[in-house]
Amino acid sequence: MHRFAALVSFVLSSTLGIAQETPTPPTPPTPPTPPTPPTAPAAQADAAETPPEPERHAVELLRREAGRVMSQMPSGGARRFLIATTFLPVVDPRTIHWDKAARRALTPDEFAALPDSDKATFEARTLDDKFYYYTRFGTPLAYARPIEILSVQTPDQPNPFAKKRLFDFGYGTIGHLRLLASLGADVHGVEVDPVLRALYSAPEDTGIVEAAPIAPDTVEGKLTLHHGSWPSDATLAKAVGEGFDFFISKNVLKRGYIHPAQEVDKRLLVDLGVDDETYVKALAALMKPGGLVLIYNLSPAQKPDAYIPWADGRCPFDRNLLEKTGFEVLAYDADDSDAARKMGQAFEWDQGEKPMDLAKDLFATYTLLRRR
Repeated sequence: MHRFAALVSFVLSSTLGIAQETPTPPTPPTPPTPPTPPTAPAAQADAAETPPEPERHAVELLRREAGRVMSQMPSGGARRFLIATTFLPVVDPRTIHWDKAARRALTPDEFAALPDSDKATFEARTLDDKFYYYTRFGTPLAYARPIEILSVQTPDQPNPFAKKRLFDFGYGTIGHLRLLASLGADVHGVEVDPVLRALYSAPEDTGIVEAAPIAPDTVEGKLTLHHGSWPSDATLAKAVGEGFDFFISKNVLKRGYIHPAQEVDKRLLVDLGVDDETYVKALAALMKPGGLVLIYNLSPAQKPDAYIPWADGRCPFDRNLLEKTGFEVLAYDADDSDAARKMGQAFEWDQGEKPMDLAKDLFATYTLLRRR
């Protein structure tokens, strides 16, 4: 316990007196677009000037963010999740090959195996450590609030994720998955983004994840990534399996994405591949009795002049459907905006080149279910 407290102190103290580069606030999932390679640094106008401070590595940024938000997450599960950033691996830049027209991403080995005649449409893209952990969706530590909500449901367990199975629908980035696996969870994430499939293809990205040495009860975990549409892809659904203790979906299962109030470009929506009833039945089959399902959504204000589907963060599934399919509804479209705004302030989403008006343009709702 003394070691746990010392690590909390270390993470908190690392943020004092140091300016942090502000990551882009989380944005709603959109159809994959080719990532932009890092901009080359500008040449120094005067060699005699003091050289600029080197850009901080993504892992350092995450550690500092963890310190900033720690006081808002009192549960053992969320605090361990944040402290585990200390042990995230440092990664080197990676190259993928992107075909914009076909919206296809390949690893270097996959690209090399193509016939020469098929290579012309691909462009090599180098993705740095910042993209590896933040992708296009911002800090993975925005999962700290959902982790806190789940941890509160198991107050007698300081590490509720040890030796448990967790499924993330639309994971968006690998960072939070590695953190949960380092706490001893068997983590499965599913995504349709072809860029993330190619990016997270190195052998060390998945498989056994060493335990974060936070406390004596921490054990090694495991991380498995799936690419495709769950549950409509039967092969993928079989690979995912069943018997999960936790299900999380953040910023994907929104009513606006699934059932938009107005006609919009289908590329702005999320296609589940099945109807609501089929999805909810698959979700019920996925979970163990007593397993917890959390649908957590951060959303902007609706625009008065142009409907944006990602502004409607309500649960896409009717409460009656959830209850009749075997779920106890612990919270339905609960307002979590105050907590989300405090988290956003800690992450400095209200600062930088494009500051967010947290009071007027950040809202959060969640639906929490327990499998009967």
